[in-house]
Amino acid sequence: MTRPLAVVTGASSGIGRASARRLADDGYEVICAARRTERIEALAAEIDGRAVTCDVTSASDIAALAEQVGDRLDLLVANAGGALGTEPVVDADLEEWRTMYETNVIGVARSVQALMPALVRAEGEVVVIGSVAAHVSYEGGGGYVAAKHAVRAMVGSLRLEMYDQPVRICEIDPGMVESDEFSLVRFHGDAEKAAAVYAGVVDPLQQEDIADCVAFVASRPKHVNIDSMVVRPRSQPAQHKVHRRS
Repeated sequence: MTRPLAVVTGASSGIGRASARRLADDGYEVICAARRTERIEALAAEIDGRAVTCDVTSASDIAALAEQVGDRLDLLVANAGGALGTEPVVDADLEEWRTMYETNVIGVARSVQALMPALVRAEGEVVVIGSVAAHVSYEGGGGYVAAKHAVRAMVGSLRLEMYDQPVRICEIDPGMVESDEFSLVRFHGDAEKAAAVYAGVVDPLQQEDIADCVAFVASRPKHVNIDSMVVRPRSQPAQHKVHRRS
């Protein structure tokens, strides 16, 4: 039997990679899409999927991805994104803000536009990986907070616009996830600063926890839409309140 088809953007690390693995375990053929070709080729070989080198900010890359997908797509996991910097708004590098907006917002929009015809034909689903930053502002996060608020607003509009089409639209907003690269990228490769984010945190979320949520959402009957899901570790009841071991 033909396996259902999923696309996972940003599949070279973190939540994207974990989601690709989990969906493959659940019987999907997964197209692993990301910029780092060597990584996604290794992942695709591991899970019997396909690798497509793709920068979601590139219109030509997204067009090539859509060509690889073909006429039908059961699931799009729009995961590519990330944060850069922690400076206050008045000191922020606005080119980094531009990069975050292009990746987190425009990248999702490009992916959705290009793949929606195939999703409609398959009566498929879009799962966008957002952030709790879409729900509350915090110091040092102005650019990322703004981008993720925009993602949440865009997904809300998309759901309303697609109400009469056989496509489900879900947004998953994780809290603190002990990702292998998220904070490392945010701090421009400073491993000490990245490690400090999770230092002493009691049982932070793992990448696989969010992958489980993706799999759960995707496995609901076609008449059931999980509009949004906020997922935090028990030790983080709010953005500013985290239980750390002394």
